[in-house]
Amino acid sequence: MSHAEDFSRQGFLVLPGFVPAASCDALKARAEALVAGFQPETISVFSTRDQPRSSDDYFLSSGDQIRFFFEENAFKPDGSLRQDKALSINKIGHALHDLDPLFDRFSRTPELATLASELGLRSPLLLQSMYIFKQPFIGGEVNSHQDATFLYTDPLTCVGFWFALEDATLENGCLWALPGGHKLGLKKRFVRAEGGGTAFQVLDPTPLPDEGMVPLEVPKGSLVVLHGLLPHKSGANTSPKSRHAYSVHLIDGTARYPEDNWLHRSPAMPLRGFPQH
Repeated sequence: MSHAEDFSRQGFLVLPGFVPAASCDALKARAEALVAGFQPETISVFSTRDQPRSSDDYFLSSGDQIRFFFEENAFKPDGSLRQDKALSINKIGHALHDLDPLFDRFSRTPELATLASELGLRSPLLLQSMYIFKQPFIGGEVNSHQDATFLYTDPLTCVGFWFALEDATLENGCLWALPGGHKLGLKKRFVRAEGGGTAFQVLDPTPLPDEGMVPLEVPKGSLVVLHGLLPHKSGANTSPKSRHAYSVHLIDGTARYPEDNWLHRSPAMPLRGFPQH
């Protein structure tokens, strides 16, 4: 069965050995160097539960920047970090693929261009990227969601490429996905609210089902491809091992990208696709 058939049937693909171990290690080292150079002036906490708090200006203006977001449990009540800064960051987002040369090369390989085309993206554009640390002991869970909630196009074209830079296991908070769940339709959209900040626009009030989710335990170097409508989540990391991952989301340039989407970029930095070979 082809990648396209598998993808349209179950809403995700698991492709082990897609990225060489050395490329994973290089990306990890680069992310760690970025964190080492980061001096926190704005403390932004990433949480999937308490969205209004995280939708501050630092978050809303990160579409064309490299920004750092802390774990929810990183701070003591007095506001100081519980552990080293390098072990307290939840993720870096959202334009690593355009602003950092190493991330740019990793995100725009000929293999990924071929895969995007196999999956039916006619004019693939790289919309956003995230480096996710899933820190030992404090790596927070990510509740079940659909990526198209946050990265909406008309028609829906969002596809996620999620790379395991370390082994992802049940213990350290691997992804879980609902096979075939992408056929359920979009439940809600995360939009910029008229008076500032953000809001969820409910399109279908029935909740995403939790039954039937399967764990995607994958070795380092695997690529997991996620349909924009696929319900997926990840568990908390209570283990002593981190679960570093890198994800980049693509949309089709032929689709409409609404003005009220949360992610905006400066006109000086338009979305780019893959290099023409």
